[in-house]
Amino acid sequence: MRICVIGTGYVGLVAGTCLAEMGNDVICVDNNEEKIKELRQGKVPIYEPGLEELIISNTREGRLVFSTDLDSAVKNSLICFIAVGTPQGDDGSADLQYVFKVAEEIAKSMDEYKVVVNKSTVPVGTAQKVTEHIKSFTSCDFDVVSNPEFLKQGAAVDDFLKPDRIIIGSDSQKATEIMQEVYSPFLRTGNPIIIMDVKSAEMAKYAANSFLATKISFINELANICEKVGADVEQVRIGMSTDRRIGSQFLFPGLGYGGSCFPKDVKALIKIAQDNIIPCGILKAADETNSTQRKIFIERIFNYFNNDVKGKTFALWGLAFKPRTNDMREAPAITIINTLLEKGASIIAYDPKATDEAKRIFGNTITYVTSSYDALIGADALILATEWNEFRRPDFERIKKSLKNPVIFDGRNQYDVKRMQERGFDYICVGKRTEKQTAKV
Repeated sequence: MRICVIGTGYVGLVAGTCLAEMGNDVICVDNNEEKIKELRQGKVPIYEPGLEELIISNTREGRLVFSTDLDSAVKNSLICFIAVGTPQGDDGSADLQYVFKVAEEIAKSMDEYKVVVNKSTVPVGTAQKVTEHIKSFTSCDFDVVSNPEFLKQGAAVDDFLKPDRIIIGSDSQKATEIMQEVYSPFLRTGNPIIIMDVKSAEMAKYAANSFLATKISFINELANICEKVGADVEQVRIGMSTDRRIGSQFLFPGLGYGGSCFPKDVKALIKIAQDNIIPCGILKAADETNSTQRKIFIERIFNYFNNDVKGKTFALWGLAFKPRTNDMREAPAITIINTLLEKGASIIAYDPKATDEAKRIFGNTITYVTSSYDALIGADALILATEWNEFRRPDFERIKKSLKNPVIFDGRNQYDVKRMQERGFDYICVGKRTEKQTAKV
């Protein structure tokens, strides 16, 4: 298949690379000349396990090409994926200006039949609007389909190459058959290609992400109740998740969800509901609980230090919103850092992959180190904000000797409460009442 992917952000870059890996001839297009230059050199702007190796190998084999020439890419492709950003507006709605701009450029470049694929997350009805937009610029035959992505950051390459399912929203038999041919190599294990109408496909992405976000907010709210009544949220979680109707995924209490998808998609679905005068209490509660969860955690830090952190230094382990990515969009660490800085505290931060991104956000307002243990030296406490694997079994004696006070604020519940107390730590976590949970110094 001859394919072009317009937009080399997270979704476009993963999709284009994995489509090339399956033998397709793929042109990834972006209007950022510097970014395209670096990609041609094998320099990848995002961290995603396995992606860099695939880009290098498929570029070398000639199946994957990076270009700024959208016109040529469209003319040389049967399928055009739109994978540009849909940033959140002030009212929570998705900003579609980049989608429509690309649709216009595709239309002006068409010289024969094309399948135009909305890969970006877009509100219900966008495919219809894109169709009308393209028609105003061309008389060529084309179809617009919806093909939402369900990629988990940190596992996106595996998710694309071995998907649970592929959803294709199409009202055209011709376009449907072409899309089935594209994806058939990815589903040889028997997982389904699900064909549905376009609007249902557009809604499916919002529905999936909002449901998972709601599970996270639910377990966080439950954790706060457990803490007050003396229950252990971890034991409660196990009791719940072993019910096959519930399952264990996304039922881990902590600092709430972040990243580029969940926060934006929940707010966008709320806006869609409001625009159609539909009550959406569950979605609003999930969004509000997510914001509140970070405030509650930060309040625990202030309570411990008697509401005075001025002059205190905090070691922070983890900057990315989740492990196995350098993405800091909506990361809990941002809220924690900004709040502590406003109150006069200092931050020494370590993250295996997100330091460069943090520097773009915070500049020199915080200190960056290249080792988790270097962050501890002389710090008043340790805050664990991202559950990278290397933080799971650290040298606790070394931590204790490095800190001024043996205090850990664990936003990811990485350690056993009893063992931490036996080691002599003041250990404050989420959803578990500890002896030092309300202690002050």
